[in-house]
Amino acid sequence: MKKHIVVIAGDGIGQEVTAVGKQVLNRIAEKFGHEFTYDEALIGHVAIEATGNPLPAETIAKSKASDAILFGAVGHPKYDNDPSAKVRPEQGLLGIRKALGLYANLRPIKLFDELLQASSIKPEFLKGADILFFRELTGDVYFGERGRKDEGSTAYDTMIYSRYEVERIAVKAFEAAMTRRKKVCSVDKANVLESSRLWREVVQEVAKRYPDVEVEHQFIDAAAMLLIKDPRRFDVVVTGNLFGDILTDEASQIAGSMGMLASASVGDSTGLYEPIHGSAHDITGKGVANPLASVLSAALMLDISFGLKEEAEAVVNAVDQVLKAGYRTRDIADSNTPADKVLGTQAMGEQLLACL
Repeated sequence: MKKHIVVIAGDGIGQEVTAVGKQVLNRIAEKFGHEFTYDEALIGHVAIEATGNPLPAETIAKSKASDAILFGAVGHPKYDNDPSAKVRPEQGLLGIRKALGLYANLRPIKLFDELLQASSIKPEFLKGADILFFRELTGDVYFGERGRKDEGSTAYDTMIYSRYEVERIAVKAFEAAMTRRKKVCSVDKANVLESSRLWREVVQEVAKRYPDVEVEHQFIDAAAMLLIKDPRRFDVVVTGNLFGDILTDEASQIAGSMGMLASASVGDSTGLYEPIHGSAHDITGKGVANPLASVLSAALMLDISFGLKEEAEAVVNAVDQVLKAGYRTRDIADSNTPADKVLGTQAMGEQLLACL
């Protein structure tokens, strides 16, 4: 198989972890007889510094011409405490999602048994947890009308959804549930928000097409509590952009670290694959970032965009083998981890390559 991949490393540790993800893809190509070619593109702070634009037109063009995108992270501390900044790195990420029509964000939350102790949640509540989140990605308050009035003293952001936007993400969630435990939990705030009432109405309509799937509706506040109290109750979770952003970051505690969670952003064409963690400038350049989420994102690429299930399983199995051998990056290490088993970014990558 011949595939062309664009690597958009972005900011901070995105540069470091995507390098390992690319090495793993190259090893898979070598092992299974595929040919992967690559291009690179800018986004976020590095793009602003180079072009003045967080999402250059060249990046969009390269992305549309590719078979898949391996993405790193966006963000920089200089913007975090400057609310007045008109151009921001995160605009690049929102922009590429819109430009490519990436309306569905899939985030698998599955705990490797070796990391039960890495989570702050008790192991007896965690073991066996396996959740697949579907987060709607191109609507909601992140894309609604926004602005300021009253000479800047009042700000507003509009939470808005159309029937079509809700239906297409709901269908993807129900289709996935049919291949799993046949359970869907839809998360909204229909007791307060009109957009959530439309959300629930449409999900109920879609549910009628899937009579074998058990459906429940949870308000966002209750879902956030239940996710920690009893994560094993969930199978497929479908929710809006804002609620999904919050819940999936919370769910990183189930997996032990954000450095373990991969995601796929898909629509009807090119897919984008990224770890859910941010740019983490506090550890950038120190060589200690956990590359496993980027590697697992590459596995999702192999599976979803390329249909290479055996190759994807080989990558996941390599991660499992490395963890079983006791190797950890510092974010998933504990007091019982021997010092010689705590690895940096590239050393962890080398262990994965050896397993492959």
